[in-house]
Amino acid sequence: MPGAWPLKFAVEVGTGMIDDDLNDKVSPSMEEYWAIIQRRRWHILIPTFVFWAAALSGSWLIPPTYESEALVLIEQQKVPEQYVIPNVTVNLQDRLKSMTQQILSRTRLQSTIDHFHLYQRRRRWAFNQSKDPIEQMRKDITIDLVEAPGRPGQLTAFKIRYSADTPQLAQQVNGELASLFIDENLKSQQQLSEGTTAFLQSQLADARAKLEVQEAKVRAFKANHFGNLPSQVETNVQILTGLQSQLQNVQKALDTANQQRLYLESLQQEYQSIHANLDNGKTSVALPSALNKDLLDARQKLQEAQLRYTDDHPDVIKLQDKVSRLEKLQQEADSQDVAQDVASKSPRPTSGIDPGAAIEVQRGSTTPMMQTQSQLKANRLEIQNYQQREKTIEADIAAYQARLNSTPATEQELADISRGYEESKANYNSLLQKQNQSQLATSLQERQQGEEFHTLDPPSLPVRPAAPNHLLFSIGGMILGCAMGVGLTAFLEATDARVRHEKDLADIVPVKVLIGIPYLDAPGEDRSRVVFQRMEFAAAAALAFLMFVGNLYAFYKS
Repeated sequence: MPGAWPLKFAVEVGTGMIDDDLNDKVSPSMEEYWAIIQRRRWHILIPTFVFWAAALSGSWLIPPTYESEALVLIEQQKVPEQYVIPNVTVNLQDRLKSMTQQILSRTRLQSTIDHFHLYQRRRRWAFNQSKDPIEQMRKDITIDLVEAPGRPGQLTAFKIRYSADTPQLAQQVNGELASLFIDENLKSQQQLSEGTTAFLQSQLADARAKLEVQEAKVRAFKANHFGNLPSQVETNVQILTGLQSQLQNVQKALDTANQQRLYLESLQQEYQSIHANLDNGKTSVALPSALNKDLLDARQKLQEAQLRYTDDHPDVIKLQDKVSRLEKLQQEADSQDVAQDVASKSPRPTSGIDPGAAIEVQRGSTTPMMQTQSQLKANRLEIQNYQQREKTIEADIAAYQARLNSTPATEQELADISRGYEESKANYNSLLQKQNQSQLATSLQERQQGEEFHTLDPPSLPVRPAAPNHLLFSIGGMILGCAMGVGLTAFLEATDARVRHEKDLADIVPVKVLIGIPYLDAPGEDRSRVVFQRMEFAAAAALAFLMFVGNLYAFYKS
């Protein structure tokens, strides 16, 4: 080759300086890299084409798989939450994870595999295919969550993808999976809602039992302390005031009755003296002075009372009754005096006169005294009744005063008992309200008016296979072949130590080149070189064209 002799010459001349100069060797320039590429072009191009052809051909040997996609919309509750509060507050993303685990369980997937007769034969070239059909189906299922635009974290839908050997099978299985998600959501929502309602019902029953126990305690306490309860204080005060007023009236009436008794007793004594005088033969007896005095006093008091009160006033009525009785007594006393005068003026009875007339006159003087005695007897009975009434009222007053005195202690005991009752009642009312709201939410869920899943985009029928991606295989083969060619070129350049330029010799031998012999072409060598270059160019163009056409076809098929 050209330049080989100068290398031999330089080695023979300067062998002692080779190692030191090699340590100072600089990195090649861009021109040198381009020269290497031109020199090793077939070492790069051929591996690139071979690996590309192998990758593209191998991709067509892999059986295609088709992917069907379905979009499931998450529809919110139709009835506003201000009317019906949902009783299921599980995070939607967590609920989707739970449903995915249930649907991808071995039992569910085995049922689907048996229904569509999936994975009965192993796919060719499917090195990553699992021996377990359940695990393989889980790999073929992909679920992607779709967030609301502009609202990160809020889910509005999710996509279900399934890969199968044929488009029809992928569409059918994906439709089955979408139906499973919709049914499972409805079932899980109903179960959670019914479970919440059942839990609240059990809690409500316990709260009702506790409330009944507290009510029984309060009821028994009120029954045992009836009359001195805090709520009856005002009533007891009113009754006590009324009893005190009644006691005052009874005491006034008792005083009046006692005065009447004294008056009747004095009047009876005077009548007894009159009767004694009649028995002694005295024919004229004066009207008792006490009677006249009492009558005058009663009339005077009546006039004063009529000036201050109306005729319907109790004091006026009582004085009128007293005046009428005194006037009646006065009339009886006057009639007695007239009878006595007649008896004194008439001749004494002889043996021919009936003595009965004298006896009648004498009996006439005893009638007022008998009336006075009967009135005195009635007065004494009245006094007894008033005294008995007074004792009864005083006992009632003492009882009500004792009730009022014991009210603070009773109030404290009732507060201690009522505290548990109020807490139980508040807990019961709260659970009752929650249970009613939960029943509304459960009824809403049963009528399918709550949060639901709806198929927005039904499972698609794939037109092109999702795998293998022939374009990706083609580009990957080209990149791998090119990398192998570059690696091979670097290896060859590192192992092939040749001096091709004057600079290469100066880099390794510290001598100066005195004479350089140029490369001399042999006759006809130029024509052969041009033909060879053209053939090389045509071959390279053919390879590049094949790779371009192959990539274009792979892109179209992908």
